[in-house]
Amino acid sequence: MRVKERLLLTLAPPLAAMLMRVLYRLNRIDYVGEQHLRACWQRGEQVILPYWHEQTLLMVFAYRGPRVNVLISASKDGELLTRTMRYFDVEAVRGSSSRGGRAAFRALVALGKEPVDIVLTPDGPRGPRRQLKDGVIQLARLTGRPVIPMAFSCSRGFRFSSWDRFLFPLPFGRGVYAFGEPLVFHKEEGVEGFRARLQQGMEDVQQRARRCLEGYGVSAV
Repeated sequence: MRVKERLLLTLAPPLAAMLMRVLYRLNRIDYVGEQHLRACWQRGEQVILPYWHEQTLLMVFAYRGPRVNVLISASKDGELLTRTMRYFDVEAVRGSSSRGGRAAFRALVALGKEPVDIVLTPDGPRGPRRQLKDGVIQLARLTGRPVIPMAFSCSRGFRFSSWDRFLFPLPFGRGVYAFGEPLVFHKEEGVEGFRARLQQGMEDVQQRARRCLEGYGVSAV
């Protein structure tokens, strides 16, 4: 590993974690629909929590539960994110559809037997934007876990010109974390039927976050 890469991996994660905490604290944040998630915990159920890749920066603060693992790509950027997540006591499973995917999926299925929630971005790491890939659907089918869509929306920020239009929230605005109702895979509906239902659920929860902001008299970025 080159000196520059070592320095980046050493210095960037703590700085990124600090920035994330500052941005979170300098926004007025609301949580809507979190009762769906807490109801699953009260029943002793662990869940799968998907969100769109573009919302990654502050999504670590969405989860206020006991224990979680997050799927992160095996790329260099993924290594930076993995190290950053350690500052929030979040463990990572490494892999993606383009690199280490099979091993990562097997690890996620194994985690499905453990008392830990699973977070992933079903359109990452390369898109298409806001389109479900097979991983989250097969994970729900094989583990039997409920899937609770979640989303983040904010009133101040800007978007990068990346494939996902990555969202960078700015201070002194409003932010909303929204959670949908749990969706469970049913054998009789098949993979495509569940895909359609989950895709709609992801869109609905995003709209709920936006409507919440509009209720405060501001628009979503």
